[in-house]
Amino acid sequence: MSALSSWLRAMRIVLRKELLDGVRDRRALFSALLYPLLGPLLSGLLFGFMADKQRDAAEVPVPIVGQERAPELVGWLEGHGVELVDAPEDPRAAVSEGEVPFVLSVPEGFGENLARGTPAQLELIVDGSRNDSRAAVGHIQRLLEYYGHDIASRRLLARGIDPEVVRPVVVAQVEVASEQELAASVFAFVPMFVLMATFIGGMQLAVDATAGERERGSLEPLLLNPVPRSAIVVGKWLAAVVFALGCVILTLLCCVFVLEYTPVRDLGLSLDLTALALVGVLLAAAPMALMASALQILVASFARSFKEAQTYISLLVFVPMVPALIGMMTGLERTIGALLIPGVGQQIVVERVFGGEAVGALDFVLPMLSAIAVAAACVWLTAWMFRRESVVFGR
Repeated sequence: MSALSSWLRAMRIVLRKELLDGVRDRRALFSALLYPLLGPLLSGLLFGFMADKQRDAAEVPVPIVGQERAPELVGWLEGHGVELVDAPEDPRAAVSEGEVPFVLSVPEGFGENLARGTPAQLELIVDGSRNDSRAAVGHIQRLLEYYGHDIASRRLLARGIDPEVVRPVVVAQVEVASEQELAASVFAFVPMFVLMATFIGGMQLAVDATAGERERGSLEPLLLNPVPRSAIVVGKWLAAVVFALGCVILTLLCCVFVLEYTPVRDLGLSLDLTALALVGVLLAAAPMALMASALQILVASFARSFKEAQTYISLLVFVPMVPALIGMMTGLERTIGALLIPGVGQQIVVERVFGGEAVGALDFVLPMLSAIAVAAACVWLTAWMFRRESVVFGR
């Protein structure tokens, strides 16, 4: 048997052993399955809640004080389908305590000022610290502004003046982004969840296969076998990669479910993920999974205990999180240098795929090469470390 065949056989044995241990380990399965279900579903619930708030804002009754002082306003609001109700006895306290989202107050002299053609003030009592009332407050504000424009237009027409005279400049906003790009900017959490899955899916298995086995005393007997250290390390690494890729696939499927079957479409946005786009995301994320698992195997080998390894590896989640947050806040520019940075390049590619933008072969190749280079270096360094007694025995 050649050296390569022997090496491959040993690697496959270790890979099979680690995969079986990972499947039997409830903690490894829990970390690999919980994240792809929890993250996207919670985000879907959040966007669904926002959509419900926007939809229900038009149906919120309007508490009004002094409606007898503005019969024209009352008739106009009722004509636009607004339900008017009596305000609480203490409007400010009611708004502050969340009993009502706002209270519309008509001061004395409102009708007289309106009849004289002077500015007539309305008071809208709100609590700006309450996020759950912003949609309803915004809806009534737009209605009142429209009522003011309506009065101004009727006054000008009564004087024989075209209302368009007071609009000398009209700004027409020309949107150059496609609907897919606009939706991708709003649902920026999807690329972040997908790339974070590469670090979370195989995390538990990577810790258990190194620091965990050393703590249980099963790593030393494994290394006593007459097989190359590199075959053992690669087998453990690939097992973590399998779990990471499985987590990525599950995360993608959950994101598709959230975008398709939750009320996020009520926000007026639709992120259509085609089969080709999903394949592109997997191609971009796969090298990230190789790098993430290699980093985790390396870092866990340094740790002296299972808990210490978990602490160190949990910090690695910031590798995909930081580029994702920068992309959501300021955007990532597509340059050769940026594509070559592990984590940043994958974030750029996944964002462009989700946005429906053109993605060339170079966009996939550069991040892939950099991630594979980091993964290879980490695997080699881990195999070298496994030759040291201080690492094997955790001293």
